[in-house]
Amino acid sequence: MTTDIQQRIHEQVTSNPVVLYIKGSAKFPQCGYSANVVRILNLLGVKDFLAVNVFDDPAYVPGLVEYANWPTLPQCYINGEFIGGSDILTEMYQSGELQQLLSGHAG
Repeated sequence: MTTDIQQRIHEQVTSNPVVLYIKGSAKFPQCGYSANVVRILNLLGVKDFLAVNVFDDPAYVPGLVEYANWPTLPQCYINGEFIGGSDILTEMYQSGELQQLLSGHAG
């Protein structure tokens, strides 16, 4: 894997409080799982997040798989830490854990 994509991902996740790597954009997600994570953030009032369309650069998918050691998309990072994908965010939302983790990022 090229270090360029790893450096770009690292810079994005450490320079932004909330980062989503999704298929499509936040306004027009191109898969149900991506739409779900965007919907959850919207429900929690998180407006200021970086949504990165993995279709914009073919290096993103293998780069993210390696960076997070996680095989699927979407991927969510909060405060520089990999949180998970759609299923994990859904579980965290339902338990209230995600709301606590995102406190201070809503509004």
